[in-house]
Amino acid sequence: MGSNVNLVILMGNLTRDPELRHTSTGQAVTTLTVAVNRTFKNSKTGNWDKAVDFLPVVVWGVHAENCEKYLSKGSGVLVEGRLSQSSRTTPEGEIWSKIEVVAGRVQFLSRAASGGQPSYRDDSSSKSEEIPDYDEPTEFDDDDDIPF
Repeated sequence: MGSNVNLVILMGNLTRDPELRHTSTGQAVTTLTVAVNRTFKNSKTGNWDKAVDFLPVVVWGVHAENCEKYLSKGSGVLVEGRLSQSSRTTPEGEIWSKIEVVAGRVQFLSRAASGGQPSYRDDSSSKSEEIPDYDEPTEFDDDDDIPF
């Protein structure tokens, strides 16, 4: 069997300002939530309906610092990365599972003043660095803001 592929590409808008923090080793990590619009054909009505998916994204290192510095709620982004799944057991014995996108590259999207055509700022031009695997235990926040 050939090699496996874990690649995610998202284009959407931030639902809130990026949240920058640092690990115990000083590594910068920023969390984003990206709203991605989609359309689908409703099998019951035959009409085209719209929906929004809210997807958690984690950005590491220099890219994390740039996201916190240049992005804000409503900013357009193009994210390339991979899916990461983690789980934990609560003291009560419940198993909590979390899936998020670990970004390898983030492009900042904006509207040009003339004509409303998109312009792009590619954050990958900064010092190239390897996106680490989850060495740190994932922290679950049971009080995450749910944007709906």
